[in-house]
Amino acid sequence: MGDRRVITITMSMGQSTGYCGCGDRVPAIDIQLNRMGQASTRAGFEWSYTEEPHATRRKEILKKYPQIKELMGPDPNLKWQILILVLFQVASLPFVQHLGWFSLFLLAYLVGGVVNHALNLAIHEISHNLAFGHSHPLMNRALGMFANLPIGVPTSVSFKKYHILHHRYQGDTELDVDVPTELEGRLFRCTGMKFIWLVLQPFFYSLRPLILLPLPVTILEVVNLIVQFAFNYFVVSVWGWKPLIYLLSGTLLAMGVHPVAGHFISEHFVFDKQFETFSYYGILNMVTFNVGYHVEHHDFPYIPGSRLYLLRKIAPEYYDNIPHHDSWVKVLYDFVMRPDIGPFSRVRRRQDRVAQKLVQSVEVDETQIAS
Repeated sequence: MGDRRVITITMSMGQSTGYCGCGDRVPAIDIQLNRMGQASTRAGFEWSYTEEPHATRRKEILKKYPQIKELMGPDPNLKWQILILVLFQVASLPFVQHLGWFSLFLLAYLVGGVVNHALNLAIHEISHNLAFGHSHPLMNRALGMFANLPIGVPTSVSFKKYHILHHRYQGDTELDVDVPTELEGRLFRCTGMKFIWLVLQPFFYSLRPLILLPLPVTILEVVNLIVQFAFNYFVVSVWGWKPLIYLLSGTLLAMGVHPVAGHFISEHFVFDKQFETFSYYGILNMVTFNVGYHVEHHDFPYIPGSRLYLLRKIAPEYYDNIPHHDSWVKVLYDFVMRPDIGPFSRVRRRQDRVAQKLVQSVEVDETQIAS
């Protein structure tokens, strides 16, 4: 991704220190936590003093391979795939209402959660207007709300606002709320605590943006809320509470310690200090709209997941030499067990503060960001 100077900043929490099980001197606040396993050797984020790398890569790759523009544009199959997934979830609810609690949560983990996670990643595709194109924004938002229904929590419209900022200002200390906070990095340093962080990942991922970067509520977000609560009410009225609990638990379970949730870690956690975005080329791409092709996605966000493999074929020299992941399960295991990996394993940077004006207006020129 070019020659970028990345250094590690080690931060202190005061003079009071102690020793953890691995022999490193650490802040006293960590001593009790370290009893839950080996402490992370990371004490701060990776800091970069260059711009995010993907805009530069995009220009360079397009200059060499202008035919890549032909891959850009909406995926006509996306809406039908979403329809099938939503109907599958709704059709399962009459069956779910008769299950015992153990069977319900097991099915939610093995099946319902996978489907809901696929719908979450369909919403990710829709956030880039990849269902109907940039010329039909309301149709994209409406489809996002439809895909949102089995998930149980209204997220599709809000996700778009924050996700576009993540693309344009990757790693920014204020605008990229995909990055864990300093507090998360401090508290969840050892093996046991990192496992707990994974379990709590759904809450960190969804609440962090609202706390760190609250944006004005839009009319579409209100509509999203009303539509979602109306669907939830319908489910409870027709089939009772169990099916709604099934849908919600599937959403939460599949965002935590679950194979498909490995992409949360694999995408930007620094497993190799030369890079800050990593791809995954394993079989689970088949049920996650190829979100594993993440370097490719950040290079060209307006290429749908279904065509990202073609991008890699056209420009292999830009992707084959970058370290990648083959197993999301191994990614989760390494995150918990490796002392050099933890919530601090992300690249941070401070970019042009002019971006704050863009945030205040909420309206983002997505055509420029996503093309």
